[in-house]
Amino acid sequence: MSVRDTPTSTDVVVIGAGPGGYTAAIRAAQLDLDVTLVEKDAYGGTCLNHGCIPSKALISATDLAHRADEAENMGIHAELSIEMSELVDWKDQVVEQLTSGVEKLCKGNGVTLVEGTAEFTGENTVRISNGEEDGADALEFEHAIVATGSRSVELPGFEFDGEQILSSRGALALESIPERLVVVGAGYIGMELATVFAKAGTDVTVVEMLDEALPGFDADVTRVVKRRAAELGIDFHFGKAANDWERTDDGILVTTTSEDGSVSEFAAEKALVAVGREPVTGTVSLEAAGIETDEDGFVPTDEYGRTDREHIFAVGDVAGEPMLAHKGMYEGEAAAEYIAGGSTTIDPRAVPAVVFTDPEIATVGMSESEATEAGFDPIVGETHLRGSGRALTMDETSGFVRIVATESGTVLGAQVVAPEASELVAELGLAREAELSLDDIVEAIHAHPTLSETVREAAANAKGQAIHTLNR
Repeated sequence: MSVRDTPTSTDVVVIGAGPGGYTAAIRAAQLDLDVTLVEKDAYGGTCLNHGCIPSKALISATDLAHRADEAENMGIHAELSIEMSELVDWKDQVVEQLTSGVEKLCKGNGVTLVEGTAEFTGENTVRISNGEEDGADALEFEHAIVATGSRSVELPGFEFDGEQILSSRGALALESIPERLVVVGAGYIGMELATVFAKAGTDVTVVEMLDEALPGFDADVTRVVKRRAAELGIDFHFGKAANDWERTDDGILVTTTSEDGSVSEFAAEKALVAVGREPVTGTVSLEAAGIETDEDGFVPTDEYGRTDREHIFAVGDVAGEPMLAHKGMYEGEAAAEYIAGGSTTIDPRAVPAVVFTDPEIATVGMSESEATEAGFDPIVGETHLRGSGRALTMDETSGFVRIVATESGTVLGAQVVAPEASELVAELGLAREAELSLDDIVEAIHAHPTLSETVREAAANAKGQAIHTLNR
């Protein structure tokens, strides 16, 4: 990591160079503030180095291999193999390009980069240490932005060892494909990585203590993904809590217990534990600045990202759910602009949620049930991919697009289950943020043949004007 000497004072100190932190630092510097960015590990944080980017690289690669291997109905016949060490090398190159790019962007915008761990020593001071005995420097600041991110939750009895018991970070660094893998947890991380390894040829078993995969999403949304996962050979076991494991001659044996007390055992080569993430605050000494966390360890903030100390902000995962990189980036920009005299606020209703399963899931705003609970009498439009010419030409016809609107037609939210749902949701997020109407979507001409036409068709269906979908 390339750094400059630690200054003695700064307008804004940003602690942590993940998506929220580096975005805040760059935006604050663009607004003519003197900015110091402190990072102890690598630019880009967990997202760029050990999460979002490497996982999506592996998702793309294994999907490409699987689609080619399964394309006989399109007249394509191939015998493929995946060399995991080469795939990991390629993934690492992608990560390196992005993380080095973040460093260059920070420098190019005039951000002072400091390597080390920052902790508060008062309301306007931090101490930055680099791990050496005499390596601590004091820094005074006018404003601070805490962006220390999150880490994988360790399940009691399943402490990560990087060999048999893996975190998502460990799973993304494997240089060989395990023959059998137990995934503990059917949230978005568990489901994404279960799909990756299933497509790579691993025999995958998912155990989940709850009754469904991907809690928080509507059942008809997750049903499509679960059906596809079953087709990939993923074996689901719900209502089972993993509570112990032991080594065997050829791997490990994971033991689970059901609510009724029944015990099950699952043999595997390795186990991936993906039961959630928790905020990282232990290294920052928040109490020295007079800041307290909530019962879940998050730093409470207002609509500008301010903590109880109005000159200290928190952004990204450390500031609470949803723990999403793009939410952290938006919060980082908003906090920087507020410090510089702006008034940008953070609206969680317009934050999209995306799961990169097969097919992808993307939601934004309210579902129909949430709109009803909020007092609306919503109208809903929906179209299925089996009626999309582009989806048929991709041989990807599982899923749908659903739009929820007020009686007068203002868009409240949307749910998308489709290939490239992560891209399709952008138009719907804009509609939610700008309070656009169904008419606004329908009157925008969408290119043919594209998946984006399904968004227009769903909006038209809500109005009873769909052409390629039977109207309700």
